[in-house]
Amino acid sequence: MDSSTGLAPAAGQQTPDWCPSGEAQRPESVVLGVRSGDGGEVVYLADPVPAADVLGSIPEGIAPGRVLRFASHCVSDCANRVGTACGLIERIRAVPAKTAAGAVPRCHLRPHCKWWNQVGVEGCHRCPAVSTLNSQEDELTVLVANPDTTLDQLESWIAAAE
Repeated sequence: MDSSTGLAPAAGQQTPDWCPSGEAQRPESVVLGVRSGDGGEVVYLADPVPAADVLGSIPEGIAPGRVLRFASHCVSDCANRVGTACGLIERIRAVPAKTAAGAVPRCHLRPHCKWWNQVGVEGCHRCPAVSTLNSQEDELTVLVANPDTTLDQLESWIAAAE
């Protein structure tokens, strides 16, 4: 991979895990994909683009997460971190999938992706539907995004909603 994007490690260093739901403002952040008009799912870029190169092009008043998805290094102080695991992907997996799993989308992040390394192909099937900008009106999405939500709480909410 192109070392200018930050995905390639420096000589002698191990590649860090990357979060596919990362923060745009982190120095190593790259654009993972563009949110499409059809349901807001992510359409992945063929190659990573440094977030810093595109953030200035987004019109004022539009949150970058509304139109783009970013990836950045997984960090030990992340609110979603549970030990060495990502609690966010575990909460996402607890929610029934809206559609049957199809082909795995092409993704430049996969070899370094925390979700891929943690849960495999299921993380890839769920990833396109993940939004980093959530409506407070969608209670389930708010619950999934909240690091304090337990899997038991999610399962109870889902059972009550059925």
